[in-house]
Amino acid sequence: MVNIVPDPAGTVPDTDVRRRRWELLVVGAGTAGLLAAQTAASFGVRVLLVDRGTWGGECLWTGCVPSKALIAAGEAAAAARGAAEFGVHADGVRIDGAAVLDRVREAVRTIEPVDSPRAQRDAGIAVATGDLVFTGPDAAELDGHRLRFRQAVVATGSAPSVPPVPGLAEAGPLTTETLWDEPALPGRLVVLGGGTTGCELGQAMARLGVDVHLVETADRLLPAEDPAASGLVTAALERDGVTVHLGAEVRRVTGGPGSTRLALADGSELACDRVLVATGRRAARGRLGLAAAGVACDEAGWVTVDRHLRTSNPRIWAAGDVTGQPPYTHLAGLHGSTVAANAVLGLRRTVDLTALPRVTFTQPEVAAVGAPTGSAGEAGLRVVEQDHRHADRAITDRRTDGVTRLAVDSRHRVRGATVVGPRAGETLAELTLAVTQGLTTSDLTGATHPYPTYADPVWQAAIGDYRARLAAPVPRRALRALRRLRRLRLALPG
Repeated sequence: MVNIVPDPAGTVPDTDVRRRRWELLVVGAGTAGLLAAQTAASFGVRVLLVDRGTWGGECLWTGCVPSKALIAAGEAAAAARGAAEFGVHADGVRIDGAAVLDRVREAVRTIEPVDSPRAQRDAGIAVATGDLVFTGPDAAELDGHRLRFRQAVVATGSAPSVPPVPGLAEAGPLTTETLWDEPALPGRLVVLGGGTTGCELGQAMARLGVDVHLVETADRLLPAEDPAASGLVTAALERDGVTVHLGAEVRRVTGGPGSTRLALADGSELACDRVLVATGRRAARGRLGLAAAGVACDEAGWVTVDRHLRTSNPRIWAAGDVTGQPPYTHLAGLHGSTVAANAVLGLRRTVDLTALPRVTFTQPEVAAVGAPTGSAGEAGLRVVEQDHRHADRAITDRRTDGVTRLAVDSRHRVRGATVVGPRAGETLAELTLAVTQGLTTSDLTGATHPYPTYADPVWQAAIGDYRARLAAPVPRRALRALRRLRRLRLALPG
């Protein structure tokens, strides 16, 4: 039986779901689907939003919200242990793992009403809970009830991918989908994957008293980020008690929850209570019947889209993680509003990924946008930087393990940036605007920045570039000429 909630005017009775031709059908109520439905409804069209029941999607239930709540708990524990640095003695720090996970679930429950079916209904959207399958280019079935649509959006997201390591699946590994259902924190944890998710959760768990080993096949953590950022994060995780294994490969897993053993390629072995897999994601398409709808997918299973997020079926669009583009909630939201405008209004908006910000919420945080900052001179860019050992706020807080790096072109425009340090994600907002709008280091130096803050190194790095520009031969000669002219004017009588 389709569970469909009428819109506020009561114009969507249950019996109409199989007869109505919807102007826009949205499949998936994660960030991309919610924004697509809400944007389309604001244009005045009839929208049906369908989900299997997890309204709010991965970000709310298994991703952003629970992970940041866990990170907050870990940070509180670390702050208590380190308080003596400031002359504050918080003796006897005790971790209640079950209470930590209860607090994580409380954060999810607090935010959930914003994404609930009731909230969507209040926005003028018809919502239904059930399994939807496309049966043709403009038709679908919702739990056996037929419906038609003029346009549709596939926004079913992504799910954790478990690598095909012998014995791993049989060992009952945790993923970001199952971790939050655990009654307590494990005593010993092996994290597979040293990307954003693995580093965030590995550090948080270690701060909460878990014995953590992190295994990464690459030669450094956060391999997609600036090497300086990788080094700072690795050092931070090790200080927090994480044992990091780089260039390591798991060959075999034996045992199960409570007693798991992992054999590594170098002949060593790790023993743990649980394994947490954070090695990547796959498209969450289920049995949508995309082939029947004429929607193509690539070899990895991601829905193929053009620059406007349109699929191979001109009536159907795709948004969010299911497209295989970077799995960020903020990008999914932009996708949602973009496809709604394109599908409903006939616009041809595109999503520019060149200035897509990203943040890894370790401590220190790693935030980056635009062109890489890892090597000076790459693609004709120069890298200017400011070490946070010279940032006054970092010194007062005893958190100087950070750096700000700007990639600048020959016209001194900021083309990319990496910030490592506390609140780096907030600091990145200014730099994202700079990259998007083509601002120069002179523009940054000309704006008054509050002091003392963790954004001050951005200003200092820009000043460094500006002063280097003044030291070049032509500006230096011009400055000498201006000084001579000034002296002459001052020497004139009267």
